[in-house]
Amino acid sequence: MIYTLTLNPSIDYVVHLDRFVSGMTNRTTDEEFFIGGKGINVSCILAELGMNSTALGFTAGFVGDAIENGLREMGIHADFIRLREGISRINVKIKAESESEINGQGPHISEEEFARLLSKTDAVREGDTIVLAGSIPKTVSEDAYERILQRIEWRNVRIVVDATKNLLLTCLAYRPFLIKPNRQELSELFGREVSSENDIAYCARELHKKGARNVLVSLGGDGAILFAEDGNVYRSGVVRDRVLGTVGAGDSMVAGFIAGYERTRDYAYSLKLGAACGNATAFSDGLAKKEKINEILGRL
Repeated sequence: MIYTLTLNPSIDYVVHLDRFVSGMTNRTTDEEFFIGGKGINVSCILAELGMNSTALGFTAGFVGDAIENGLREMGIHADFIRLREGISRINVKIKAESESEINGQGPHISEEEFARLLSKTDAVREGDTIVLAGSIPKTVSEDAYERILQRIEWRNVRIVVDATKNLLLTCLAYRPFLIKPNRQELSELFGREVSSENDIAYCARELHKKGARNVLVSLGGDGAILFAEDGNVYRSGVVRDRVLGTVGAGDSMVAGFIAGYERTRDYAYSLKLGAACGNATAFSDGLAKKEKINEILGRL
């Protein structure tokens, strides 16, 4: 089984305007609603690829109901902790002459409720995959990911971490199967600009030394590079198309890689499917559908 963790999921309310005027009543030309959260995005793309997953995390209030019902409608098993107070986040995305975002904080998560989440991870078994994706809400301790990994440390679980800065670094001691930094995140991790492939290779080697088994570096329009634990370096092809948005593209790449590896245990194919999913989302309104993924896969 594949488990995805989203500690602070949301409903993203996307509003389209011809023009946004501050201080005035603005009327939309179009509106969209998406279930948001990095781990949830991974589950959604896995479902498009015909892979089952269980989405873990926290939900609250009527927004939490909408999140869980929406996932079930997509065939995704939602096993969230229901919080007693507050509501899950609503994030407002304004698309007019430029794009702006107003992101909610999310509900308070108590230590007791986090302990309930830890108990749910006891269902994770040898051979399963768990994806820890995104930032940690401010009401949860900074060592939240470490506590989860400590709980499952001796079960031979494939750990995937898509996080930034110290949140990622502290997970490396648990030898994650896959991490997926981009070029900017590598620059932040190493405190210097990372631009050339030599720079990227150096960073990947250092992350290997710290414990990462496979380092997948997404490069946007330049494709992606996988520094694999078998000692080989794999590069994805590049597809040119109209980019409609990059939100969720990295999560889609992670989902594609996981699905590819689950099916074939082949790093080259896993990278190719990951790149296809990431590109397909960038070329779609919202997360990619399987038809778009298959189209891009055929072009890589």
